[in-house]
Amino acid sequence: MTRLKIVSVGEPVLRATSQHVSKEQILTPSIQSLIEHMRETVRDAPGVGLAAPQVAESFQLVVIEDKVEYQANLTEAELIERERRPIPFHVLINPEMQLLSPLDANFFEGCLSLPGFMAIVPRARRVSVKALDHLGEPVHIEAEGWYARILQHEIDHLKGTLYIDRMWSRSFCTLDGYSRHWKSKSIKELVREFDPAGQHIRPIS
Repeated sequence: MTRLKIVSVGEPVLRATSQHVSKEQILTPSIQSLIEHMRETVRDAPGVGLAAPQVAESFQLVVIEDKVEYQANLTEAELIERERRPIPFHVLINPEMQLLSPLDANFFEGCLSLPGFMAIVPRARRVSVKALDHLGEPVHIEAEGWYARILQHEIDHLKGTLYIDRMWSRSFCTLDGYSRHWKSKSIKELVREFDPAGQHIRPIS
C-alpha cells in the first residue's frame, strides 16, 4: 500500500479551503484509493487523524483512528482527565461541525504537518458533526473529550486553519520539551502555568 508524503506548514494547500466532494466522486476509484492511502499514511506516521490537504489533496476528507496502543503510555488518571478512549478507523467527508460547549477544554496538541512541536489549544469539549462516510452515506456524530478535540483539529485543516492559529503562544514548545517538562502535568497545572490570569477563556464562537 502506498504511503503518501505529508506536507509541512508553508505549503499553500494547508492554507486553502478544501473542495466539496460529491457523492458520485466519493465512489470513484481515485477517492477510494486516496482513502486507503491515507489510512496507511496515518498509521505509519503514526497519528490519530489526517486531513486530505496534509497529503496535498484539497478535498474535504479526513480519516480518524485512535488505537489502544497509542494510549499505552498514559496512566488511567490521565486517560480519564483527558477523556480519551479508543476510536475505530473512520472517514468523514464534507463535515459540518457545531460546537456544543465553550472553548475551555485546554491541552497540548501536535500536528503531522508541524513535526516536532506542541502547544496548548483551547477546544470545545463537546461537538456535533454531520458528514458523509467512505461510501457517501450520511453520518451524525456527537463527540466529547479527546474525540471532540481530534474532530476540531482535523476539520480545521479543511478550512486552511492550523492549531498554531488557535494555540496559547506561550505554551509552544518542542516535542522534547513537552516530554521533559509538561507531559505528566495535570490540566489544572498547565492552565496555572500558561494562563494564570484566565485571559484565554472564550465563549462559543
